[in-house]
Amino acid sequence: MEAITLHADATVREAMQCIDGGLLGIALVVDDRGALVGTVTDGDIRRAMLADASLDEQVALLLERQAALQEDRPMPLTAPVGTPASELIALMRRYEVRQIPIVDGERRPTDVVLLHELIGVEGPALRAVVMAGGLGTRLGDLTAATPKPMLPVGDRPLLERIVEQLREAGIRHVNFTTHYQAEVIAAHFGDGSAHGVEIEYVSEERPLGTAGALGLVQGDDPILVMNGDILTRVDFGAMHRFHEEHRADMTVAVRPYEARVPYGIVELEGSRISALTEKPLLRGFVNAGIYLINPDARTFVEPGEQLDMPQLIDRLLDAGRAVVGFPLREYWLDIGAPADYEQALKDVERL
Repeated sequence: MEAITLHADATVREAMQCIDGGLLGIALVVDDRGALVGTVTDGDIRRAMLADASLDEQVALLLERQAALQEDRPMPLTAPVGTPASELIALMRRYEVRQIPIVDGERRPTDVVLLHELIGVEGPALRAVVMAGGLGTRLGDLTAATPKPMLPVGDRPLLERIVEQLREAGIRHVNFTTHYQAEVIAAHFGDGSAHGVEIEYVSEERPLGTAGALGLVQGDDPILVMNGDILTRVDFGAMHRFHEEHRADMTVAVRPYEARVPYGIVELEGSRISALTEKPLLRGFVNAGIYLINPDARTFVEPGEQLDMPQLIDRLLDAGRAVVGFPLREYWLDIGAPADYEQALKDVERL
């Protein structure tokens, strides 16, 4: 338990490291006597990011916000040693959680029980679509004879790294949407059996945009869609859980981004200057090119229609569907230009 335990004066960043190191998706917050006073999950940290909370603030503040949002739930939610598995499952389903700390008579944690271990579910019920048909023109000569997703990153092509990551997340069925030099991709991957997945190819006779190929994909499972030029360590399982917790029709991975305006921004009321802000820092989230889409949301794309993801998102919003943002806290790099590719070659050694 020590590896996933910390005190309330620790930072949110330290809690994040604790969660990642413990591999259970949870950190346990204890007092000086070792009694449990709270828990922090991966979802808690991502919700804090959406609320623009600093990762350097104390965990105590995070627990206060949890209590305000979860008035109908015991905080922290625990079960005593010896609780039957059937009761643990019922408790986790009632409060829609996937892990529950087990505590002794002094409320000291002795174990953490995971829902998927009790019910025997492995991996998310997802299939993946990787968009691998782009021309990669911004990369110049690098893609003259090689499709961008097949550029070597470390000891293997970028697309092979993506497939490996999908397989590690429990995803076994992958669609590649292809256009430019599709034969190179097909020759490398075949039916996917050598890479531990089933691969189908969706050939675009003409580029259909970042969402258009969804109209050609068959199946009734939720679909994880991602660009084929992304090097990342995003936790697809965490994204799927976030998607389900928010009962979303579509979840968009978003990345914190900030940029400083190199000029003074002038605010006008008519011709009068009401304020002047010198070189302000703008902060927000940008689209990270990874999406989770429910089957019925795909009906908003007609077969063969040319459509980009922003247009699909607009259609869903206009129809009153739930589209949510999943903030990334993991490594992410969009390989769009030669400088990005050079950065990927440097970064891959530490991923």
